[in-house]
Amino acid sequence: MFWRVSTGAKAKADRVATLAGSDRVLVWGGLTGLTLGAWGYLLHLHRGMAGMAADGMSGLPGMTPMLAPWTAADLAFTFTMWAVMMVGMMLPSAAPVILLFAAVNRKRREQGGVAVPTAVFGLGYLVVWGGFCVVATSAQEGLHTAALLSLALAAASPILGGVLLIGAGLYQLTPLKQVCLAHCRSPLGFLMTQWREGFGGAFWMGLRHGGYCLGCCWVLMGLLFVAGVMNLLWVAAIAAFILLEKAGPGGVMIGRVASVVLIVAGLAVLGQAVLRM
Repeated sequence: MFWRVSTGAKAKADRVATLAGSDRVLVWGGLTGLTLGAWGYLLHLHRGMAGMAADGMSGLPGMTPMLAPWTAADLAFTFTMWAVMMVGMMLPSAAPVILLFAAVNRKRREQGGVAVPTAVFGLGYLVVWGGFCVVATSAQEGLHTAALLSLALAAASPILGGVLLIGAGLYQLTPLKQVCLAHCRSPLGFLMTQWREGFGGAFWMGLRHGGYCLGCCWVLMGLLFVAGVMNLLWVAAIAAFILLEKAGPGGVMIGRVASVVLIVAGLAVLGQAVLRM
């Protein structure tokens, strides 16, 4: 009898360990797959836009001639572009808190407790950035209608570019930015202070963390309009900066140095624009 109980307990423990291992692989694989897939799509899109530009065409949705009204296809294409871009840029910096959330639930499962799928937390996080993508799509449409965007989806006015740079630099120094950055840089502290039980709690936590992440980075996303929304080197540079600021050992100092660089660059751009008048 004792042997049967021991064997049953061992089999149950083995099943739990196997499940925990597969869960870990699933989370890592999901984050990696989504990030690589997003960047693959952006590279494909960039090549398509470059090819059409070389042929003197602008037929892609979201790249209609200046002042031409956007169609529903333009709006859908632009929203999709922003959504995929946000996945590729933001998931790497959100990975620490997502993986920690998964580890906590994995531990609960091993102890026989109730665990919530990590996807629920991730969904809440992505919903927040989905809302941002709606705003970014509307902003791009407005800039296009006002003829303030080039076909490269960059600011056609150096004054606009300079203002965006200065605005981003100043925002880096605001208390709101510092509070949001502190939460993003402390995944364990966030989970300890913001933990909620159940599926609804996990979704709420995802929303909450997404809100802090948005508060930390939304102005930086506006810099995509400076050198071009589909300038992949610029996109990669901003994504790398966000990752370093959130997860790097000197992230706070990096952010402050960046604020000075952005303000100086913005003033230089504005100065050149004034001299050309």
